[in-house]
Amino acid sequence: MGCGNNHNDLRSGNCVCEVVRAIKDIQDNAVMDECAECSSCFTEPLGSLVSPARRDPVDTRVFVLSNDEGDPFHAFFSGENNACVSIFFRVEDVFDNCCATLRVLVPGRREGGNFVPVNLLTNGRIDLGKVCQVERFRASNDCITVDLKCFCAVQCIADVNLGLCN
Repeated sequence: MGCGNNHNDLRSGNCVCEVVRAIKDIQDNAVMDECAECSSCFTEPLGSLVSPARRDPVDTRVFVLSNDEGDPFHAFFSGENNACVSIFFRVEDVFDNCCATLRVLVPGRREGGNFVPVNLLTNGRIDLGKVCQVERFRASNDCITVDLKCFCAVQCIADVNLGLCN
């Protein structure tokens, strides 16, 4: 049962599912030397969300999922000092009527040329002010399987190179 869908009619579409499927297709079909200016999750090729001045190859479209109250969905990852929760994901697979495997991405910022994880929690809750400090991402080894029909919104954040496709 998803947002705005209080019955289990699998024939009715789910826009979050379709967007995540599109992100997966775009990642799978990435052409490393193409770049265009736009900010839609459906924009192709992968790399279109990157600043036009930046020409680095990309392999991931980072996104956030939200519930029907607008709160970001979060998941846990391991091995990063004080940081252990993220709202940022990379789609790894979409299967069986809108289930997906998502890689949890470590949120971070640059300090002196180094990646420093950003702890998004304050008093056990996601701190939206800390979310605004995130400017970099790193792949974790943690994945989560979700039912995409349980979310009401998806927002694409950035196209980045996590080195996962090399």
